[in-house]
Amino acid sequence: MKSSFFTFGCKLNQCETEALADAFEKQGFQIEEFEKPSDIYVINTCTVTSKSEQKARRIIRKASRDYPESLVIVTGCYAQLETEVISSLGENVLSIPLDQKDLIMDLAGFLASDHTSRENLYKQASFWLETQSSGIDDPSGRFRFSAADFNFHARAFLKIQDGCDNRCAYCRVCLARGSSVSLDSSTVINRLKELENSGYREVVLTGINIDSYSDGNKNLSDLLELILEETQHFRIRLSSLEPKTLLDSDLSILSHPRICPHFHVSAQSGSDTVLERMNRNYEAHLVKDAVLRLRELKSDPFIAADIIAGFPGENDEEHEETIALLKELQFSRIHVFPFSPRPGTAAWDMRPSVPQRIAGVRTSEIRDISHSSHQDYFERWIGRNVDVLLEEIKESDGISYWEGTSGNYLKVRIPSKQFSESDESLRGAIVSCRIELHRNYCCYASAV
Repeated sequence: MKSSFFTFGCKLNQCETEALADAFEKQGFQIEEFEKPSDIYVINTCTVTSKSEQKARRIIRKASRDYPESLVIVTGCYAQLETEVISSLGENVLSIPLDQKDLIMDLAGFLASDHTSRENLYKQASFWLETQSSGIDDPSGRFRFSAADFNFHARAFLKIQDGCDNRCAYCRVCLARGSSVSLDSSTVINRLKELENSGYREVVLTGINIDSYSDGNKNLSDLLELILEETQHFRIRLSSLEPKTLLDSDLSILSHPRICPHFHVSAQSGSDTVLERMNRNYEAHLVKDAVLRLRELKSDPFIAADIIAGFPGENDEEHEETIALLKELQFSRIHVFPFSPRPGTAAWDMRPSVPQRIAGVRTSEIRDISHSSHQDYFERWIGRNVDVLLEEIKESDGISYWEGTSGNYLKVRIPSKQFSESDESLRGAIVSCRIELHRNYCCYASAV
């Protein structure tokens, strides 16, 4: 049997999809590209914006319509909050909320068993699911997502935390994921050692809010120190961090050479009054202080930021405060989104709303700043050496390249002819190279 996977949203969703695909593959399923015919389609959804939900509905309907004999499994944050909506998108669509998401790994074994026929997979899966139980309040279920082999990435992912205790006015992920829970540090170390023994040279530590990691008296900084003591060979990449965490905690450990000089700061706005309405519990100067702290710890790190444009009540002056901060800090990349009202959140009915046209103009302005500062960052690295994790072979202008990601998150292409091996055996290896030029958000380099 064949299975295909499609992921929306954050690195945590990517991590969990990898674990699901690994479970299917170990049960004998062939992992197929999503656009090709499969028996099972698994779609992992996001609820951060209405646009992500709209895209998910389109993908779900298409899979259901194009392959009516197949089973379309939909899970993720959107499925947790809108199970009935998703179930209505097709007769073969099975919506599995987050509190049963881990059961998809067991469902793979049931579907692959001799007791299951390939006819009416939806009915058989639905009946099996009704006999099972799992809960989002059970941390053991939340942390079953641990892949040994990764189908879609050359790097490994490890989920160390889930849920969020913050109540940001615009976000309903906390409604979907529940309260913050953490994977105990001993299990973190054991899983990382297994990944290291399997040869992975980079591991992404991920969660909904890894800043809130807690195991007894251990916080995120303590966990990083333990990881560096107990492992040796892989580099560590972190998912998004909060400005206050970077300042309240002793995160000097981030200067360690095995921790990638790549950070994502959840800024959201550069205006104190907007941040207050967002219930972000910090002021804009702390975003600046956090960025400066990171630049003290690492030499010219890649620092990205999230920004929401057009939050309810945002006036021209508040927008200009954000623009001024972004220009001053020169983030390596800015992920900007026009405000998307989410049901169940405090901002859902906040007034006055910013007209979509104005929010769009502000979003474009911030994207222009992002493009300029991103190009400046590329320029600074021409002629410098970086270590690149090789991910896949691509062709451009008739030339075969290995494409990969540097420790500081540059997308790099190296001519494959420079290596004695050019096949998949190099996937996941880290090589040193010198950046020579850049174009279209990609660096071109030579191996050194």
